[in-house]
Amino acid sequence: MKFQFLKNKFVIGGVSAAAVFLFGFWVGADFRVPEIKKVVGLENLETGQPEFVDFSAFWKAWNILNDRYMATKQIPTDQEKVYGAIGGLTVSLGDPYTVFFPPEEKKNFEADISGHFDGVGMEIDAREGVIVVVAPLKGNPAERAGIKAGDKILKIDGKTTQGMATENAVKLIRGKKGTTVILAVLHEGAKNALEISIIRDVITIPTIETELRPDGVFVLTLKNFSAVSTDLFRQALREFIESSTDKLVLDLRGNPGGYMEAAIEMASWFLPPGKTVVNEQGKNGDPKIYRSRGYNIFRDNVKIAILINGGSASASEILAGALRENNRATLVGEKTFGKGSVQELVKVTDDTSLKVTIARWFTPNGVSISEEGITPDVEVKMTAEDVRAGRDPQLEKAVEILKN
Repeated sequence: MKFQFLKNKFVIGGVSAAAVFLFGFWVGADFRVPEIKKVVGLENLETGQPEFVDFSAFWKAWNILNDRYMATKQIPTDQEKVYGAIGGLTVSLGDPYTVFFPPEEKKNFEADISGHFDGVGMEIDAREGVIVVVAPLKGNPAERAGIKAGDKILKIDGKTTQGMATENAVKLIRGKKGTTVILAVLHEGAKNALEISIIRDVITIPTIETELRPDGVFVLTLKNFSAVSTDLFRQALREFIESSTDKLVLDLRGNPGGYMEAAIEMASWFLPPGKTVVNEQGKNGDPKIYRSRGYNIFRDNVKIAILINGGSASASEILAGALRENNRATLVGEKTFGKGSVQELVKVTDDTSLKVTIARWFTPNGVSISEEGITPDVEVKMTAEDVRAGRDPQLEKAVEILKN
């Protein structure tokens, strides 16, 4: 994902300003619009009512619910109902990555991107009305419990996830260290779901692992594209140089991505200046091209194979696509996840925000990452039997390609 924190767009203003216009009409029609001005802060808003939009149905529904709804649990406050309405507005767009964050969710999201939180340790996403595991984080509770990339989470503590937004699923799965969450999980290829009980813990997010194999192949495993990943990647490249080998395996399997800028920085170590890393297509249709910064310290003297699978997403797909399409690497493994959109984090109020999809990514050759994902040059499956036996046919194929 790419997150920007620069713009102050008060999206709620469009709906709220409409309330100013409608207020007199509804009072005249004997509809009660209680403290709406206070609820949505009309006193301080400039006019911004969209033209040709009839909000009468919204306010009529508001008052019908206030008058007639018989609550079976605690009634939400007027402010919570406004938050729910904004959430519904984002859902109407049909984009799982465009999300409204009320105060609690905003805090959780900020904890996510800071890397400090309790939970089970996995990246999930809503796909066609189903919650899918992008990748479990190595060494964390989800992986230890047997969660795998591509698993479908059908229930969370008995509650169905059909049609559930990603953020709502995250809210249910997350919890304090030491507590338990029970997931109904359908493994790929399985006919029946399994109930998996996971004890939550403090999540540690690994970034990089390195290994010089006895056969002279250097393996650099990148777990995510976090804010610190570029510095750690540079240190790992120093280890690679000191190993005196010319064979590099870059393992991006199960890497759910992160900051786009990190992918561009990493690609720049292998590409000449000016080479395209990724194309970004925004709402206005004008493409923005991100190019290599041209460190290119290895020239063409290093043989590179990149491992990918269904858990490789976002920035992983950018890096893999850029190095393959600039003829610097061979991709080995399985097709990637296909997460190729750009999100901007926009402040709505001091304690709420919107995560908005503002653009989509394309590889240097114009492949839509969201629609097509990245297909490997050499497809190698990793079976459950391979995992049980401790085999890694994808890595061994990459090593074979480099040595030959």
